[in-house]
This record gives sequence, C-alpha cells and structure tokens, in this order.
Amino acid sequence: MIRAVVLDVGECLVDETRRYAAWADWLGVSPHTFSAVLGAVLAAGGGFDEACAVLRPGFDGAAERAARAEAGVPEDTYTEADLYPDARPALAALRADGLVVGVAGNLTARGADVLRGLFAEETELVAASGEWGVAKPDPAFFRRLAGALPFAPGEVLHVGDRWAYDVRPAAEAGLRTALVRRGPWAVLDWESEEARALPGFRIGGLLELSGLILNANANANANANANAGAGKGDGEA
Repeated sequence: MIRAVVLDVGECLVDETRRYAAWADWLGVSPHTFSAVLGAVLAAGGGFDEACAVLRPGFDGAAERAARAEAGVPEDTYTEADLYPDARPALAALRADGLVVGVAGNLTARGADVLRGLFAEETELVAASGEWGVAKPDPAFFRRLAGALPFAPGEVLHVGDRWAYDVRPAAEAGLRTALVRRGPWAVLDWESEEARALPGFRIGGLLELSGLILNANANANANANANAGAGKGDGEA
C-alpha cells in the first residue's frame, strides 16, 4: 500500500523558468544563452553549477548563492506564479484520497520555510537538505525522509524529475518512485534505459498520480485478501 507521497520541488511542483532567468541576469548573459549552455552541459552529463562555471569560470555555487542573498536577490524564493498549474490540484487530490503528502528537496532552510507557507494547507512535511545536513542524490537523504514519516519505506512514494537524483537513490533507500516528464533533465533522459526501467510510475503530469495510486492500492488490497483467503483455506484443510 502507498500511504504517503513526497514530491520534489524544482521541475516537479515548481517551474524553474524564473530561476533560470534570474541566474542568467546574475551571470550577465541572456536567458537564451544560459539555457543553451545549460542544455549542452546537461547533455554531456554535467550539472547546473558546471553550466554556470562555463559562463563564469571559477564559479563557486555556495559563494554565489550567498552573494545573491546579500544583494537581495536570493535563489530560494518561490511564489504562487512559479507553481506548475497542476501542483495544487494534484496535492488536493492526494490529500482527498487520504494520503499523507510531503515536499522534499535540496533546499536551504529559508527555502523550506517559504514552501511551508506556500503549501501550509496541502502538506504535512517539508524536508530540506539544508536543515538535515544531507542532500540528494545521497540515499541517506531518502532514508532520513522515510524515517520522518510513520510508515515503512515501501509505503512512501517519491516523485521527482531526475532518475539519477530522485528515482535511483530513492529506490536504493527502499521507497517507491515516480518520474515526471517535465524540465530539462526528465526530457533529456526520458527514453534512457534507466528512466524507463527504474521508476514504478512514469507520468506526464502530477494529476495522473491519484488514479495510479488508487489503482495500485486496490490491487494490493485484492492480493492481500486473496492471500489471506488462501491461507485460511489451507488451515481449514
């Protein structure tokens, strides 16, 4: 049975278009140039900070993020306008289904507080790497996540957009997984062997989750009842 659903932030609940544009402005390049370089670096197997280092040699992610905060343009701001259109309806549907809903990601403590306010009515947990001292893709992050919920790891579904940062380490920690096809990482990797084989669910949008989970739980209940009936019959025989 799936009893809890925990969703990633960037390119799962939050559209990062504004975030990328803000970084382009900070680095002094056009959004088009930033996106092109980011795409090229991702296709070569690199990450976000590596792309920024192409545009600004010697880029230090921690130092630059601190400088942005000092300048009054911190990275970790989220507004209603940043949410994907299906974010709130999907969270509401999951809550209506009786599931515990959470949000988790590589967030600063400040970013986590912003999200707690933004999703105060929809979530029971906001987990942040900056508060826990461990970050994705370390499986320890997902073990900590599982431990923060009153369920077995296999009863928790984690939803993310990156198989390497979300799906694989979550599965290694014993959680169930879903991969959503949105954002550059998911689009680039969608047809890869890992992205096809690893996730329990592959979805085009968050509104698909409710029906998939209800169906999976119904099947789990049916199998449990069938096994219980078989066991009872064996005992009577």
